[in-house]
Amino acid sequence: MDSQFLKSNKIVLDDLLSGLVIFLVAVPLSLGVAQSTGLPPASGLLAGVIGGILVGMISGSHVSVSGPSPGLILVIVSQFAVLGSFEAVLTATIIAGILQVIAGCFQVGVFADFLPTALIRGVIAAFGVIFILKQIPHILGHDADPEGEMAFWQPDRETTFSELFSMGNDWHVGAAVVGLTCFLVLVALEYRKFSRKLPVPSPLIAIGVALLLSLGLSQFGAPWTIDGKHLFQVPLANDWGKIWNYLHAPDISALLNPKVYLAGVLIATIGSLESLISIKAIDMIDEQGRRTSGNRELIAQGCGNMLCGLMGGLPITCLVPHSAVNIISNGRTKRATILHGCFFLLSVVFFPGLLNRIPLSCLAAILMFVSFQLARPDYFVRAWRAGPYQFAPFMITLLAILFTDLLPGILIGLGVSIAFILHSNLKRPLTRTIEKHIGGELFVIELANQVSFLNRAVLDHTLQTAPRGTSILIDATNSEYIDPDIINMIREFKDVTAAKHGVTVSLKGFREKYQIEDEINFVDYSTRELQSQLTPAQVLQLLEEGNSRFLSGKRLSRDLGRQITATSAGQHPLAIVLSCIDSRTPTELILDLGLGDIFNIRVAGNVVGPKVLASIEYGTAVAGAKLIVVMGHTRCGAINASVQLLESPDVAAATGCEHLDAIVDRVRECIDAREWEAHKDETGEPKQAYADKVARMNVIRHVDMIVQNSKTVQRLLQDGKVAVVGAMYDITTGKMEFLKEAQRGLSPSDKGEVAVS
Repeated sequence: MDSQFLKSNKIVLDDLLSGLVIFLVAVPLSLGVAQSTGLPPASGLLAGVIGGILVGMISGSHVSVSGPSPGLILVIVSQFAVLGSFEAVLTATIIAGILQVIAGCFQVGVFADFLPTALIRGVIAAFGVIFILKQIPHILGHDADPEGEMAFWQPDRETTFSELFSMGNDWHVGAAVVGLTCFLVLVALEYRKFSRKLPVPSPLIAIGVALLLSLGLSQFGAPWTIDGKHLFQVPLANDWGKIWNYLHAPDISALLNPKVYLAGVLIATIGSLESLISIKAIDMIDEQGRRTSGNRELIAQGCGNMLCGLMGGLPITCLVPHSAVNIISNGRTKRATILHGCFFLLSVVFFPGLLNRIPLSCLAAILMFVSFQLARPDYFVRAWRAGPYQFAPFMITLLAILFTDLLPGILIGLGVSIAFILHSNLKRPLTRTIEKHIGGELFVIELANQVSFLNRAVLDHTLQTAPRGTSILIDATNSEYIDPDIINMIREFKDVTAAKHGVTVSLKGFREKYQIEDEINFVDYSTRELQSQLTPAQVLQLLEEGNSRFLSGKRLSRDLGRQITATSAGQHPLAIVLSCIDSRTPTELILDLGLGDIFNIRVAGNVVGPKVLASIEYGTAVAGAKLIVVMGHTRCGAINASVQLLESPDVAAATGCEHLDAIVDRVRECIDAREWEAHKDETGEPKQAYADKVARMNVIRHVDMIVQNSKTVQRLLQDGKVAVVGAMYDITTGKMEFLKEAQRGLSPSDKGEVAVS
């Protein structure tokens, strides 16, 4: 009980401290967004309050943080120019919020589930790279541009890159010392995850260091003293009454202006797209792997925007950098987000003076440290290794955001990602493989997950160029959507064209809505006709090919339900396999066979006795099987026991199994006494290697025993109707080796291609 209480208190404390760090980082960013739009600074602070408290309570995310977005700066500026007043923009923000709530209720948020991973990773890396570049001037005390501005073309007509070279001597010694020191503190605390052992988040320690260092440097005067423009600049309000001066009411009369509705749609569309991409990005970097509902997030953002419009705040969205700060500061639950909003609210009245003493370069150091976590080199390596279809959209999204702005960059990245998906789908709308079944070759066409009308030409060409006499299987098992035009084409080919081309068409996996029933017209099991046409050598080849498919994972397409029905009237096995009872040797699986293809005799140690011989004779002389396979395997328990008990006079007494001697005695016959003496004291792998050798000799011996002790088998061998072969199955690799020294009634020249009509 006490430990649970302490754990709960620790989570609350972590959330409290994380909320404080988020707040300290978010204040200058919120003010910077407001400054970039030319709107009142308090509108940015109010958006931070609402994004933290209201959106934090409604959102389903545990770590996401919402507030005024740099991605909406251009939208707000353009709509302010169109509508003519801040109050009209607030009215448009209310309309945007209503539209977002409606979209969430109508499940529009599921769009987030279809966003390409490469796009989301590109957005995450872009935030990291941009904030690294944008914070370099601030960390050195060059604060010409406001915090939170992400556009490539800056208000001072500089670019993100030219700013780094043009600042020249316009940097502040004291601010640079504080910024670089804070960054080094954060890096040092992160070394070997030392920061996780601290009672407070490392960014909070960096802020404390900044305050003390700034106070100490002030004693040396200029240029060490950090002055006003290099510090936080929170609007001052000495009492609660003055807070009302920061609030603005929307212009209700603007509802008569059609342009305000267009502005609302624009803010809702762009804000929703940014929020959905951001929430997916945040879920991706959440260390606990939690997932957030896109629909609930739209409703949360919509409620927040409605309140922002009513009270005078900027439009808000979900923010990746703030959320990353929350994660790095050990925020555990949404309590951290809500508390950060509460700190926003209280700071304006209770401690704006203290905030205004924090150097902006300290904030820049924290943001740069967080940004390195968002754009780590291994993310780029991982994207490269994922291949061009992942790396290209990832890099194009990153570069597009870097060289334009958040919104156009996201749209470019989304367009490129969709183009790559379409190209991939057009290039591989289907996969074509040739399967060699017992009844002959089968041309398998496996349709892609999404098959649109754009794929018609490729599929039509594949069907029309199929050779005459081909058996085709069109497999739609993995297809979520197939265009109606494609369905009609498949139907027409099957009912009309296929017969003219001498092609047999089978269908599999089509969903009920397409009104196409599964129909299998190829033979994938042994029939009397096939059994009579195959030679022992061809049957052996089929078994070898089956094991090869088992090893490669490319097993044949089979309709087992149809095989149950087809084989219920009779069986026509191709082979008899005498194998061990070991659970790791399921013969039909490791030879990739279907129902009714083989007789399977399982006896411990695959030993031959009268009943086994009777089964073999029935399977060959009566049922018509063409091949007898004696299959041993490595690490066989029966063989190991026989080797171990070789000198034991009473097997029953040694094992507690009164009938086990029937197997042990049979295995003993193939053990050379002198060789056994040389290996009996070995242990581990050498001992096992010897036992596996005995298992191999056991197979060879029992191949000879079958031939010697069965006149029926001898007669069938002389007539060329049957062959006997030995095989060893390696349970560690899955490979079946057919032993050349254990082949009776079969010569290499007999083996040929299996070509059965």
